[in-house]
Amino acid sequence: MMKSLRFIVPLGLFAVLVFFLWRGLGLAPHELPSPLIGKPAPGFALARLDDANQTIRRDDMLGRVWMLNVWASWCVACREEHPTLMAFSQARLVPVIGLNYKDTRPAGLDWLGRFGNPYEASAFDAEGRVGIDFGVYGVPETFVIDKQGLVRLKHIGPLTPEVIQTRIQPLLKELNG
Repeated sequence: MMKSLRFIVPLGLFAVLVFFLWRGLGLAPHELPSPLIGKPAPGFALARLDDANQTIRRDDMLGRVWMLNVWASWCVACREEHPTLMAFSQARLVPVIGLNYKDTRPAGLDWLGRFGNPYEASAFDAEGRVGIDFGVYGVPETFVIDKQGLVRLKHIGPLTPEVIQTRIQPLLKELNG
């Protein structure tokens, strides 16, 4: 009896480990839950990227559904998502506000000048403090915020036409409906 337990217990533990690994591989990393969903977006007041004398505040957006896109000139994936973001902003479904994260003002302005500016405005978060408040751990990340200022969606990674069509547009229709 003891000899068989020496083989059954490790085999059982191995089976449990394989199950959790299999289950984990089935999760989509872009759909990690955020503790902010359904809660007020963190308050902020930052200088605009294009004009340090003007401020962008979260409270300026209350009463409107809007999208916050966290980006940086040094971010390779941001360049990948940029054509999708440009097309989305041209549809003018909601205001798109940029959060230029841990960047320099000249680099961010140069990047927008080269690739196009999809943002109604872009806030300059040189130290990354507002990004930290939003729980950003990599760029790009995108948030949809409702009229009451509640975070309704967090997307990690580059936006794609599929994400816009299947997740963001239906949510915007619901929120603006």
